[in-house]
Amino acid sequence: MLILVLAYPLARSARRQAHRKFPPHLHRRILDPQVMRVQRIRAWAAVTVTLLILVVYGTAADFEELQGQYMLRSALTPLALLLTGPLVIMVLFRLAPPAARPGMRERLRPVRRSALWYLGGFVCVPLLISLAVSVNVTTGMYTDSGLFSPLLTMALFAPVLWMGFFMFFATSAVVRTLFGTSEVHAALPALLTGALVWVLAVVSLIVSGMPPGPPLIQICALLGGPLSVSAVAWWEIDRLHTLHGVTLRG
Repeated sequence: MLILVLAYPLARSARRQAHRKFPPHLHRRILDPQVMRVQRIRAWAAVTVTLLILVVYGTAADFEELQGQYMLRSALTPLALLLTGPLVIMVLFRLAPPAARPGMRERLRPVRRSALWYLGGFVCVPLLISLAVSVNVTTGMYTDSGLFSPLLTMALFAPVLWMGFFMFFATSAVVRTLFGTSEVHAALPALLTGALVWVLAVVSLIVSGMPPGPPLIQICALLGGPLSVSAVAWWEIDRLHTLHGVTLRG
């Protein structure tokens, strides 16, 4: 009961601070309802196809692994974005004319600050856990068993719990907004999504192996997701150019 009572205010405080550092409604500069509709259709189609493959060809172990894969993707997406994002931004800066680069560099500062905040929070979680464990073990050697020891343990692990909540809410916001990179260039979120999906596909292949089913189904399931996401991202860039005059070199 004490843990439950303690967790609620910690979760509220962490959520408030996470949304202050990583605004969840930091939408793209140019919203295209048709693109968003196609993205939702593609996402639901991917979920449906995945479930159909699991129902037809999967085993009980595959169903158990599905939740682990989802959690792994949710945790790795911001980290993969921190690795691939600078490379994509460097390419975009090279494509942009010299006159546009100072403005893009100025708009990149909030994105860089947000990425550093997230990286710092990610590093703090294991550091706080190791510190709390070491202090708890050390003090437990010199204190008698009783009410004081559980209360001391809760007090030591409260910062760990708060940081865990903070990173949970921060990750959900970062995955949706891509650190607010649309402020740098309107086409940057689509470029990052197209690159990020291939990184996650490679990581999923290394960690989980090929999907279940015959070889043809395995190849289609492995490449269908990244290819469809890349096609939608390229279509979004084309619509930005056609409807709004946004170019990668502009």
